[in-house]
Amino acid sequence: MSPKWANNGSMAEPLILRQGGSGKFVFLCDHASNHIPAELRNLDLLPTQLLRHIAWDIGAADVTACLSEVFDAPAILCGVSRLVVDCNRQLQAPDLIPQRSDGTDIPGNHGLDGAAQADRIDRWFRPYHDAVESVLMARETARMPTIAVSIHSMTPRLAGGEPRPWRIAISSHLDRSLADPLLAALRRPCDVMVGDNEPYDLDPAVDYSIPFHAMRRGLPCVQVEFRQDEITEAAGQRNWALRFAQALSDILS
Repeated sequence: MSPKWANNGSMAEPLILRQGGSGKFVFLCDHASNHIPAELRNLDLLPTQLLRHIAWDIGAADVTACLSEVFDAPAILCGVSRLVVDCNRQLQAPDLIPQRSDGTDIPGNHGLDGAAQADRIDRWFRPYHDAVESVLMARETARMPTIAVSIHSMTPRLAGGEPRPWRIAISSHLDRSLADPLLAALRRPCDVMVGDNEPYDLDPAVDYSIPFHAMRRGLPCVQVEFRQDEITEAAGQRNWALRFAQALSDILS
């Protein structure tokens, strides 16, 4: 299942899948899209540059859609590129609207005044997080148990060229009640290296989505990174989504 973006003029709106889904999981995909609204003129980048990781988490949207289908679970996918505004950054973060990403200059993000930055936050950051809140608040009202899972993808190599050995990685903070059994389930086949807070941990001082929506509520939560070369194509996306779904099912049982 490939997500279809709901574009409203120049505004790429967040996409909610299975808003009333009965499953226990709620999936978030902060970097699902590489869409740049037309009036931003691709931020003066080449179209080929927008296909890179700097613009989105390659493959993450389709993995998220598959997980939503498997579990009959709500999924909220951001509809705008992280180069417009990074919806998984604190509002005061220097890379909320990045001027440079992975060695690439972002000309269209230079020289923005406070009003221009606030406009991007109001038009694209807040609608995504309002969508997440609408799903979670409805589940609270219905007294539905919820586990929040944030779906990301990572590049196969570090910026300096060193290969990343982890084909999937789990990021967590102080509460390990979900991360530890999930890591154990993913490692049980003993056929891949699984990262534990590497290459990234879950840092409430840096990350926004899981800390604000899940940790603030005391919900069980975790963040997962799939290596992009594993989920570039449809077959890999489904295979890894199903493998991760099996691990999630294991911890539920």
